[in-house]
Amino acid sequence: MKKRIAFQGIHGAYSEQAIRQHYGDSVEVVPCRSFSELFQCIEEHGADHAMLPVENALAGTVPQSYELLMEHDLRVQGEVILHVRHSLLAPPGMTLADLQRVRSHPQALAQCEKFLRRYGLETEPWYDTAGSARDLAAAPIPGVGAIASPLAAELYGLEVIEPNIEDVPFNFTRFFIIGYDDPPRAEHNKTSLVFATRHRPAALYECLGEFAERKINLTKIESRPRRNRPWEYIFYLDFEGHWQDPVCEEALVALLRRASFVKMLGSYPAAQKIVANNGSMTSENGK
Repeated sequence: MKKRIAFQGIHGAYSEQAIRQHYGDSVEVVPCRSFSELFQCIEEHGADHAMLPVENALAGTVPQSYELLMEHDLRVQGEVILHVRHSLLAPPGMTLADLQRVRSHPQALAQCEKFLRRYGLETEPWYDTAGSARDLAAAPIPGVGAIASPLAAELYGLEVIEPNIEDVPFNFTRFFIIGYDDPPRAEHNKTSLVFATRHRPAALYECLGEFAERKINLTKIESRPRRNRPWEYIFYLDFEGHWQDPVCEEALVALLRRASFVKMLGSYPAAQKIVANNGSMTSENGK
């Protein structure tokens, strides 16, 4: 039986592309309308795991993803880094010279602004990148193209008029693989957690100091407003290492003494960055 992996969006979304990058074509993908539905899908056993976007190199953190990780008792089982490459798509037979207008999600349109301006193409905001491709394939309009993934072009029978039209080449999205079980330890691991400090001077400094004293490398720290407690904040933290590593375990025990609460999101194989000859970056899980 094929493993089922849920993602938010429709077929052809970049989240589905991340699934294909990590698992290949040997899994069944389960599209969900929202991030909340994605978590519900796992909890109701509609999927084994989910591919959850948590951070983009240009747009920053996906706040709802972290809020849902706080609310639900699922574990981070791995991470995937996807190089987001936008393509200009059109129905078969159309060329770049035939286009006057391009539709896509506002973020994708903004990330391709220089290309669109160079060719004098008007923009039409759409609810979703893959949705713009699907809807255009279902009802082609002369002179109208879409910006979406190459996967969307393949799924919906559109042609790639121009590949890689994004303005900057370092557009990467980081995904968490989430599920119920703890993954086996790998050679290279990362741990994600969330904590809150006590309301007193130097509280955050002291919490972070437990990692600094043990020379544990922090790879991410971000504050978010604490729900139902105005002007109080929680902190999302990633560090290199597995919670069962002796030095990491010491740091976590010390953090528990200093913080007002700590929630472990998971220890998991870290994505190892691979730089190809063309300068692109992909990832595979540490082994």
